[in-house]
Amino acid sequence: MYDKTTIQEEKTLHAAEPSIGYKSQYDYEDYLKFDFDYMVELIKGKIYKMSPAPSSFHQLIAGNLYLFFGNYFKHKKCSVFIAPFDVVLPIQNKKNKLKNNTVIQPDLCLICDPDKIDKAGCFGVPDLVVEVLSPHTRKKDVKYKYDLYEEVGILEYWVVMPTDHLLQIFTLENGAYKLQDTYTDEDIVYPNQFPDLKVVLSEVFPS
Repeated sequence: MYDKTTIQEEKTLHAAEPSIGYKSQYDYEDYLKFDFDYMVELIKGKIYKMSPAPSSFHQLIAGNLYLFFGNYFKHKKCSVFIAPFDVVLPIQNKKNKLKNNTVIQPDLCLICDPDKIDKAGCFGVPDLVVEVLSPHTRKKDVKYKYDLYEEVGILEYWVVMPTDHLLQIFTLENGAYKLQDTYTDEDIVYPNQFPDLKVVLSEVFPS
């Protein structure tokens, strides 16, 4: 079982990077030119290899969450996207002043400002993101992405643990994430920003 302490401990671990090396830092223009045999994300100028195709279990969970969010926000201002979908974050790198050096693909993201969305993806900070942990990306999601989402000010971060049938919801308070609670597949949860959006976790986690 995961709790906040476990996530904070695991954040100290390292995520694997693919070995590529003609530059030490990359930006969004470089990202558009990448020609790898696998998908990657760019976090503060560094390349991180994504996992192979997610398992069917992972995809069912992400899809079930998308149904709850998508149905709720149909005909509303906010838009919901499921991976693969590029989210470009203009983070300033103090060392080399690169901008747009972070390109991520959350499993699910909610964007309520339509001006941030164009045909290439989202350019700006989403309002809520969901990551469904996979064995190959667990360290990245609970270390680098946790810190990243906190830094850029994403108001709500959902971390789904498929094997344990658990969900942790973090909400941003005074610039730092606070664990709202850890939920099981017997719980019903409501996004902090949208308290009338009901998510029944028994319908999210496949039996």
